[in-house]
Amino acid sequence: MTDTQKPFHIVFLLFNGITQLDFTGPAQFLARMPGAAVHTAAKHVQPVQTDSGFAMLPSTSLADCPQADLLCIPGGFGTRDVIQDEETLQFLRDQAAEAQYVTSVCTGSLALGAAGLLQGRRATSHWAYVSLLEKFGATYEAARVVKDGNVITAGGVTSGIDFALTVIAEIAGQSFAEAVQLGLEYDPHPPFDSGSPAVADPKLVTLLNDRTYGDVLKELQKVIDAS
Repeated sequence: MTDTQKPFHIVFLLFNGITQLDFTGPAQFLARMPGAAVHTAAKHVQPVQTDSGFAMLPSTSLADCPQADLLCIPGGFGTRDVIQDEETLQFLRDQAAEAQYVTSVCTGSLALGAAGLLQGRRATSHWAYVSLLEKFGATYEAARVVKDGNVITAGGVTSGIDFALTVIAEIAGQSFAEAVQLGLEYDPHPPFDSGSPAVADPKLVTLLNDRTYGDVLKELQKVIDAS
């Protein structure tokens, strides 16, 4: 960033139980935008435990966080606590009121919904939890990135990189976004064609729902219905 470059403030919400790639994936790309100033905000400036066995240190508290030009809410199993925390939800409302872009990755969209920011919007989330979007007045759209006005939601985890490139192209132009993509060698060729329930073995989808996502979905439904 040059001395005359106006900063573009990018704020990621951090919380215990965050899926770190929901944050670190798009952050790696968005940080390369002209003027990018990345902030990681949490209730307190103390280590936040991720779902990957390590912690991250936020750069600012919610109270001291600068106004975001782009607000991004990652997902993770910790979303359950976020959607019950009125202080955090009010932070999202306050930031969203002035932000140019209001965004999420994975189940971060449920936090946007709980803050009342998805009412009447098209949105997406991790495939295992998309049924919850309607509880917030949103309409699910089956896509890795869904843009409705200034609200942009990404699907599960790795979709955050696609979201970041979409935003970079809109702000800095497609050529710049392509250069970032090339520089970071984002050229996915997964070894297996099982990255979506639309193409994965149905038995595998059932297994994941039974062992991992089903219980979390039920817990989230209870929390949302009780709110």
